[in-house]
Amino acid sequence: MTFSRTVPFSDWLRDICERQPEAARLLGAPEEEQHRRGYFHTLHEIFQQPSSWIHTAEQMSLLAPDLQSCVAGIRNLVLTGSGSSEYAGDCVRLALQKQLSVNTLAIGGGVLLTHGLNALPVERPGLVVSLARSGDSPESVGALTLLLDLDPELRHLVLTCNASGKLATSFSGHSDVRVVALDDGTNDRSLVMTSSFTNLVIAAQFLSFLKRPDIYQSRCQQLSGIVSKLLQGHFGTLAQAATLNFQRAVFLGTGTRFGAAREAALKMLEMTAGKVGTMSETYLGLRHGPMSYVHPDTIVICFLSSDPTVRAYESDLMRELDQKNLGLLKIVVGEDVPADVLRDNDVVIDCPGLAQTGDDSAPVIDVVVGQLLGFFRSMHEGLRPDSPSESGVINRVVQSFTLHFPGDGSSARIDNPQGDGN
Repeated sequence: MTFSRTVPFSDWLRDICERQPEAARLLGAPEEEQHRRGYFHTLHEIFQQPSSWIHTAEQMSLLAPDLQSCVAGIRNLVLTGSGSSEYAGDCVRLALQKQLSVNTLAIGGGVLLTHGLNALPVERPGLVVSLARSGDSPESVGALTLLLDLDPELRHLVLTCNASGKLATSFSGHSDVRVVALDDGTNDRSLVMTSSFTNLVIAAQFLSFLKRPDIYQSRCQQLSGIVSKLLQGHFGTLAQAATLNFQRAVFLGTGTRFGAAREAALKMLEMTAGKVGTMSETYLGLRHGPMSYVHPDTIVICFLSSDPTVRAYESDLMRELDQKNLGLLKIVVGEDVPADVLRDNDVVIDCPGLAQTGDDSAPVIDVVVGQLLGFFRSMHEGLRPDSPSESGVINRVVQSFTLHFPGDGSSARIDNPQGDGN
């Protein structure tokens, strides 16, 4: 059963439980036990993604006229955020550059704080798109405040999952800032970003479809169907893979899917509280030194392109790993994965329909694989996926810190009542 508007969410979950014993075991436990074991929020937020993407696509499509005015006449576009939110920008940058025909960059919020306008393209007018789950992290508010003060020719669009966050409330009435708050259900309660991440990517992708909202909604429906089938068919496969004897994980992707590799690596690192070391890299970049990281205790997760030329480069690299006998095994995510890039113990996560949607849309599918691997490894390590950092080293929202403003040498502190996130 593929999720759609005509299929109740409860029926869809029941179908997954019938197909996947591990899903039935986890979801069938009393809610109190799910909270006690610390996986209630993360698991439900992973599962809600197929339905939430459809809702986000509908919401964004209604905003087409307003958003067209944001991009009209711009000469460059910058996507910014911190942590996972920065990687969300990585996942859409190339697609926006291609469709809007303007120079498009993904720049971390921290870089904007430290370097201000020097970090931005010089042409004006420009559009800065701020991506955030909570909108309460110091970088998010501080970077936007700084840019508004330094350059009146910049336009700003805020995409956030939290209508009550500082990023949404502090700038909602500003003439140069357009704030879009997604449905509150996307504002993940877990420490790590899962559905918030993919919904921010889905929302930002709409800037490529401003004059084609019907195609955008159809594409999001396709993506929803692909991840629905992935959960139905590979939930247990990924659960088992996460229990293997590995201590390192390397995530590989090309183009927009390198953004997914960065996010997936972070998910494994966060959800295992650093017990599994991770690295993200491009396929071609791996040869330039990082291949030395691939030890016998390393799994290599390969997000395989559907583009024939890109796939040829990626396949060459996978065969090279096999020839050198590097790594414990590969987990290959893609459609029609060729047999000659696989070793006997490799795992294939087949995603029918991925080639039709194209690599520009694929990061949200890749990231779900990373989320599940991180979730199951967290459970295997005896941690609580909702709050895996038992010592409090990291929290849901990054703790307040002092902001230093250029020019006058002044400093300020933006307090965050929630404590810490993205």
